[in-house]
Amino acid sequence: MSVARTLFRLTLLAGALSPGLAHAAGLDGSQLSLLWALPFAGLLLSIALFPIVAPEVWHHHFGKISLGWALAFLLPCALWLDPATAGGVVVHAMVDEYLPFIVLLFALYTISGGILITGNLHGSPALNTGLLALGAACASLMGTTGAAMLLIRPLLHANDNRRHNVHVVVFFIFLVGNIGGGLTPIGDPPLFLGFLKGVSFAWTFSNMLLPVLTACLILLVVFYLLDSHYYRKEGVLPRDPTPDSARLGIQGVFNFALLAGVVGAVLMSGMWQPGLELNVLGVKVGIQNLLRDGILLTLAGASLALTPTTLRDANEFNWGPIAEVGKLFAAIFITMAPAIAILRAGPQGDLAALVALVSSADGSPINPMYFWLTGSLSSFLDNAPTYLVFFNLASGNATQMMTEYSATLLAISAGAVFMGANSYIGNAPNFMIKAIAEQRGVPMPGFFGYMGWAWVFLFPLFVLLTLVFFR
Repeated sequence: MSVARTLFRLTLLAGALSPGLAHAAGLDGSQLSLLWALPFAGLLLSIALFPIVAPEVWHHHFGKISLGWALAFLLPCALWLDPATAGGVVVHAMVDEYLPFIVLLFALYTISGGILITGNLHGSPALNTGLLALGAACASLMGTTGAAMLLIRPLLHANDNRRHNVHVVVFFIFLVGNIGGGLTPIGDPPLFLGFLKGVSFAWTFSNMLLPVLTACLILLVVFYLLDSHYYRKEGVLPRDPTPDSARLGIQGVFNFALLAGVVGAVLMSGMWQPGLELNVLGVKVGIQNLLRDGILLTLAGASLALTPTTLRDANEFNWGPIAEVGKLFAAIFITMAPAIAILRAGPQGDLAALVALVSSADGSPINPMYFWLTGSLSSFLDNAPTYLVFFNLASGNATQMMTEYSATLLAISAGAVFMGANSYIGNAPNFMIKAIAEQRGVPMPGFFGYMGWAWVFLFPLFVLLTLVFFR
């Protein structure tokens, strides 16, 4: 039985067990110990260690391992709490969080895979820096996933004759997969959730502009210097796979119109609020969200139908990366539920000491701590619910957050977006970029190795941003 089929049946069973369940917040975080988060920790360690100590086992069975950790939480939850609570976790995770998440990723991955950039691209420091800058700019217009899936293949193609190209992909994750998406609600899921809560498009752009530009410019300069060092030291291989006569060009241009449709569908779901809801296995889903997901699937289907197979073959397009992300994040959404519930419990939960760090004795917010705690937890938990936890902890009122607590909202927003780059699971595009790069033969660092790159290059940047913007 496939992992996807098993999770689907679990969702249906959960709905049958408790049709009135609506939310994983049905887990009372004030009554949970941190032991309930052990399956989530086990899943993270599996993602980190299996590719190092048993790569073949992980490659062939990562879906089963992920499912095992999900069951390691759900079965005790059903036995020691009650089946209805366990069912509520599955229903909420799959219907309310996972399906919208994976549908958007599927649409962006499928459509961008139909765009082929051809021609004589040679991975010089100037070209690589330019592609990273272009990707960072596109990330706020078409989302970090859309920009990453559009440009990762041309970037890898341009550097397929470089002896050292790992750093190129790592900085691509930093800039295109994360920080570049910080200017608009379209760019990154946490900001879109803020938009749904009432944070205006204009506030996000105007307040995030300087932090995003500062971070991107610093990283681009550092990357150029690092790439120039490797380029001067080793240059390129004697044989370049790309012939000099090849001219630059773009095929599958109509897919850009489909990407615009994806952006439009996402914006529609945030701006059109008719107040109509459907009950899906006990979860109330807004009609605008169902319409959005239907449009996204239709656009993805149109791309598959209209894009010539030869074009996707030339792009070396396959379903491996999206399948890996789909299986891993299904388990991540389920197993992280108790950790999120404990955080939501605030002073009444086992993470009360952590939550207390963001407020001073008089109750006023400590903005640097909001930046670092939101960011640190976003590095391992999904950054969207983490954003909501701290948004509600600070005030929860969008008008107040944009005025009286504007600096706090900025710290929360930047922390969730920027520090998603700290690990492969901090933001969904990170894992997809890694998977595509490895399929193209790039020896990407393991889970902890990548975090080492983030520690060296991002930690000093975040300290600087704290001193400049979040004091």
